[in-house]
Amino acid sequence: MSLPILMTVDDDPAVSRSVARDLRRRYGKDYRVIRADSGADALDALREIKLRGDAVAAILADYRMPQMDGIQFLEQAMDLFPHARRALLTAYADTDAAIQAINVVDVDHYLLKPWDPPEEKLYPVVDALVETWRATGVQPVDEIKVIGHRWSSPSYKVRDFLARNSVPYRWYSVDDSEAIQLLKAADADAAEIPVLITAEGQVLKNPGGQEIADAVGLSTQPAEEFYDLVVVGGGPAGLGAAVYGASEGLRTVLVERKATGGQAGQSSRIENYLGFPDGVSGAQLTDRARRQAQKFGAEVLTARDVIAMEARGSARVIKFDDGTEIVAHSIVLATGVAYRALEAEGVADLAGRGVFYGSAATEAPECAGEDVYIVGGANSAGQAAVFFSRYAKNVTILVRGSSLQASMSHYLIEQLEAIDNVHVRTRTTVIKAHGDEHLEQITLCDQTLSDQEGGATETVSTGHMFVFIGAAPRTEWLDETLIRDGHGFVCTGPDLVKEGARPHGWGLDRDPHYLESSIPGVFVAGDVRAQSVKRVASAVGEGAMAVTLVHRYLEQQ
Repeated sequence: MSLPILMTVDDDPAVSRSVARDLRRRYGKDYRVIRADSGADALDALREIKLRGDAVAAILADYRMPQMDGIQFLEQAMDLFPHARRALLTAYADTDAAIQAINVVDVDHYLLKPWDPPEEKLYPVVDALVETWRATGVQPVDEIKVIGHRWSSPSYKVRDFLARNSVPYRWYSVDDSEAIQLLKAADADAAEIPVLITAEGQVLKNPGGQEIADAVGLSTQPAEEFYDLVVVGGGPAGLGAAVYGASEGLRTVLVERKATGGQAGQSSRIENYLGFPDGVSGAQLTDRARRQAQKFGAEVLTARDVIAMEARGSARVIKFDDGTEIVAHSIVLATGVAYRALEAEGVADLAGRGVFYGSAATEAPECAGEDVYIVGGANSAGQAAVFFSRYAKNVTILVRGSSLQASMSHYLIEQLEAIDNVHVRTRTTVIKAHGDEHLEQITLCDQTLSDQEGGATETVSTGHMFVFIGAAPRTEWLDETLIRDGHGFVCTGPDLVKEGARPHGWGLDRDPHYLESSIPGVFVAGDVRAQSVKRVASAVGEGAMAVTLVHRYLEQQ
């Protein structure tokens, strides 16, 4: 099998030779280095590579090139090799322009020219590129086959589960001749879709999350009977707690009900996270954090649904829906929040069939040339609009309020204003979704089109609506175990002490620590905590802080 490829593209022959030389010196043993003098030549080479069936690990392209600049080239290169990692080469004078431009395409890094010494300025970036590619893009995509219907909600859930867990698969529409043959070989029929076939030939008919996880090799069972720390929830706060807990010697297990990353993991690009001046996708940030936690020895369990928690003497116990449990000295709850359901006629019936909650990146190719609607005015909605604008004919953001300024970051508003096919409709809500097999139309109520109290209604055609509204904590399973506020968020620390009185049943001769819940040894971090700051960086910080408080708690036992 041929070595994977590192490609460089630069119209300056001296620069092109220099970067190729430096790459061969460091990576020549494990990678084949190919260089091209223009975007057009590079695309021709990539097409030949595609035909030969070779793999491309990373592409480094100059920002300023005649005829086709680096951004335009990388956009087209993504169509040929979507898993290849991408970096821009740019002069210092073009840094600001490059940062703005890479918002249009999912670029991993940018490199300033010159990069002397390469050991400090070139190799760390390329190391990160190839490490990410090895983790997410080197597996053959035909190992797992999924047969389903485009407008089937269960089919969408299977695809979304695999994609969010970085499990490569090949999709077959149930109407295709090859899909019919696969169903016949699997002794299944169209009524049993979605059907998943593993590389070993195992057939799963309309499978659930844990069944899929077990079949594709994700970890679902704890390796130990007792832990120092159980982290419930795999978003930024949970991953932060797992990294710091495991790195500081605590026997740590993280439990996630679907896929690590939470809402942040679905973000197409996070640009205001410290240390990533050119932004980072939620999937990339999640993948790095998960691998970092596992490097330090944390276990990560996927597709496990926690339904109860209790204090059993000095032990803290979480219970799963299958009757099993995990016992530990301490717990960090980091279950985050879910998008609120859009309360409009017809929406619930079309969920997963044109109506989606969150970015649903697997749907992006299906949006090509279509009109897409995004409901919500916060950063997640804006990031999704930027992402889908690369595929859709038009993207319309529907905002209940009078502007985006109160709910969205300034940098993101500026980006949206610069994209021609993104439009914002304020004071507009969805009141009905129409469609039989799938979403076909939505009816809007626009207060800006009428002075009447009810507003003017308008029905528009669309096959894709993505909803980003509200923040509902996933705490129903706690019942009365922990004290929560009126919205379901878990109260901690000073909020539990009322007029000098500690919470009922507290039992310790001290007040609860800052992130500690109404049960000693159970800490809360991230969006699920009452009064928390709803930002990725603050969630990670709370996860780390919770581990410090876990140590303090354990020392006092």
